[in-house]
Amino acid sequence: MLDIAEELNRWVEQGRDFAVATVVAVGGSAPRQPGAALAVDTDGTAIGSVSGGCVEGAVYELCEQALRDGGSVLERFGYSDDDAFAVGLTCGGVIDILVTPVRAADPARPVVASALAAAARGEAAAVARIVSGPPGMTGRALLVRPDGSHDGGFGAHPELDRTVAAEAGAFLDAGRTGTLEIGERGSRCGAPLQVLVESSVPAPRMIVFGAIDFAAALVRVGKFLGHHVTVCDARPVFATWARFPDADEIVVEWPHRYLERTDVDARTVLCVLTHDAKFDVPLLKLALRLPVAYVGAMGSRRTHLDRNTRLREVGVTELELSRLHSPIGLDLGARTPEETALSIAAEIVAARRGGSGVSLTGAHTPIHHEPESKAVGRIGSVA
Repeated sequence: MLDIAEELNRWVEQGRDFAVATVVAVGGSAPRQPGAALAVDTDGTAIGSVSGGCVEGAVYELCEQALRDGGSVLERFGYSDDDAFAVGLTCGGVIDILVTPVRAADPARPVVASALAAAARGEAAAVARIVSGPPGMTGRALLVRPDGSHDGGFGAHPELDRTVAAEAGAFLDAGRTGTLEIGERGSRCGAPLQVLVESSVPAPRMIVFGAIDFAAALVRVGKFLGHHVTVCDARPVFATWARFPDADEIVVEWPHRYLERTDVDARTVLCVLTHDAKFDVPLLKLALRLPVAYVGAMGSRRTHLDRNTRLREVGVTELELSRLHSPIGLDLGARTPEETALSIAAEIVAARRGGSGVSLTGAHTPIHHEPESKAVGRIGSVA
């Protein structure tokens, strides 16, 4: 749901009633991950997607039904169903989808509205909803903020709200969306409730060092992949908005000094395109010691060997050097700035998802490398 927060927040501000279908769990080669959502309002307008097209029609009808009768429903679609081809899920996967109405009279609407507003503003927030459990507990929600505070609840037992808030806070810290099982009174025993926790975190950062023509193409690709992109260069004549209109931020500063003072995290991507030792060496010495997702540096193989020698001379260890992707990018035979940006982006995705970078044609490796979500145990109406 939070993946379409900006559009849904506008619907809330306009006073629209709607139903939202959210992917709860997937198995096999399912096209979308938990948290992907499709919403339908009372006029029949639809936004989002739960399957990349496979089951949209059937889910659309479930949303219309939820708006009519006010009940939530949990539905499974998969290749083993008799009607698998009828709904279009021929990709070999299984998708569990929770459909919930969000109407003006619903008790969860204020909580959902707050979560959507926070996500639309780019703030970190997590929202927890009961997927399966006693009828009186479905349709409610709990919003958790990074500082641990929370709003809403499930109206059953105070300890349940406290426990779910703590678990959802851990999901939020990791930027993770998924399900957890918990007892009705907040313990890990007893009749389990299944709770979906959706996390919305600010866009991951991509910092591009070196205001060159290849950087302009990489900025565009980085934005396409959903990054917040910063361009940093010590030369004000090159680091300009005219040259990088798609960037979120342009910084004129020595690269290593900027990296020393800016915030990075485990999702941050650092792309060093300067291929100039006076910039590269102090920058990479720092970058390779930071807990970031990816560090790549542009240059020929000769430049790479010379740069590694210089880095060793300033104390960079072999373990630290093993984190460096250099020469940057996958071997696509790239020539143009756009092709080079594509090869860099492909390597970033492969590093993030655990991909090999080899062609899928003739390969026997998994197409999707993320661990499968735990399958939902109870399927059917939860109204």
